[in-house]
Amino acid sequence: MAAMRHEGSSIDPAKPSIARVYDYLLGGKDNYAVDREIGDVFKRDLPGSVAIAFANRAALTRAIGQISKTTGIRQFIDLGSGLPTADNVHQVAQRHAPESRVVYVDIDDQVLVHGRALLEDNDRTRVVAVDVRNPEGIRSHPTTLELIDFSRPVAVIFSAILHHVNDDEDPAGIVRYWCDQVPSGSYFFISHFRSGNNPETREAEKVLQQTFGRGRWRTDAEIASLLDGLEILDPGIVPAPLWRPDKIDTPWNGGRRELTVWEHLIVAGLARKA
Repeated sequence: MAAMRHEGSSIDPAKPSIARVYDYLLGGKDNYAVDREIGDVFKRDLPGSVAIAFANRAALTRAIGQISKTTGIRQFIDLGSGLPTADNVHQVAQRHAPESRVVYVDIDDQVLVHGRALLEDNDRTRVVAVDVRNPEGIRSHPTTLELIDFSRPVAVIFSAILHHVNDDEDPAGIVRYWCDQVPSGSYFFISHFRSGNNPETREAEKVLQQTFGRGRWRTDAEIASLLDGLEILDPGIVPAPLWRPDKIDTPWNGGRRELTVWEHLIVAGLARKA
């Protein structure tokens, strides 16, 4: 979720990073005091908001697993991949289909350092350092072309990245570009912060905007419109914990309890190009 430039060309521990704040909220250790300070605002002032990060990651893991198990897709582009955690896209995909190929896209310097170290022994996985707002630069990058065959279906991943793209940067146009580049049968996963018309939503959006100078929560209709031209698959655009939960996710199965306000603030969906 950090494939946009917020820092210089080297790691700066004095400036917060979207990827490192997210890493901190997930319990990771690849972060600095400035990132923990921002993360602690959520933990202290917005109790329950950490559930957003976990709900998003779990939905992404389920989506990659289902794509790998139920389709013939064996190539993935993860836009705004963030810092490596457990069950990265390549780990989930290759667990089910070892031949799967994954291109991670990010420009956060620490993500690049850690990602390349993690992947140096995996010849089916690469990291591309191009801004997500420059889809042509990603598409034409030699590393992308080395791994991705655009004549065959691709899974394109927009996990918690498009809410960092402002309206005037045309997030729908970014999705449309990728839709035009991949053949029928390709899949698109999206997760996105959702406007809840409540104090928690407004405060969380305010914190990120003040910290990073950008960010746009969107309504259900606005999020669905980002996928115009694609077939949105069941169960649609829904809160991430409700997106095809595993049997082990018992708190959400069968509506056994109400979701918290925080769990409503991240939605997920899967779409297919007909």
